[in-house]
Amino acid sequence: MTKVVGYIRVSSDKQDLEKQQHLLWQYAQTHQLLIDEFVQVEISSQKNLRERRVEELLAKLEAKDTLLIAELSRLGRNMLETLNLVNELIQREIQLVFVRQPELSTNGPHGQLLLAIYSYFAQTEREYISMRTKQGLAAARAQGKVLGRPKGSRNKNRVLDPFKADILGYLEQGLNIAAVMKLINPQLEQPVTYNTYRYYVQTEGVLRRAWQAK
Repeated sequence: MTKVVGYIRVSSDKQDLEKQQHLLWQYAQTHQLLIDEFVQVEISSQKNLRERRVEELLAKLEAKDTLLIAELSRLGRNMLETLNLVNELIQREIQLVFVRQPELSTNGPHGQLLLAIYSYFAQTEREYISMRTKQGLAAARAQGKVLGRPKGSRNKNRVLDPFKADILGYLEQGLNIAAVMKLINPQLEQPVTYNTYRYYVQTEGVLRRAWQAK
């Protein structure tokens, strides 16, 4: 059974939170929808996906569900993160409705066009960040800086160890783990799962700090 979920994020203004909630209720009533659940949070957009309850939101949604949001800026903290989230939701067949920006919603006739546009810009931005990160790493090596884990500090190498510096660079640029996986997996002989990346980041102190600082 499909459901309708409303997502609300405000920085600190309780009155604005109530305004957004009323806006979503009003849209649902006009379009004869019943909102099954709200996921709402009062927090800065600079916090990570977990703290902004976005990861929780993604876990609740299934194919054919509808996600109501006041506007695009409520979803992500920067362009790349927002594009990645929109792209993921569309790929999962979630109907996205931005109430104040109906032209960006995916429940209309332009859904496939939006998917192509979002995918293109997300990929372009990832490639740009990848290039910038590699240039930064090359400059650091040219200055004699030692990157990665010192030799002999771990008895058994893990599949992602050779890419630790790259992963760190991506995380510091604000990419989430799913986006990092899309960049690194094509370079592996055998791609690994999202949970492998997540565990690797969580167990490597410098990566974990970069991820939590998002």
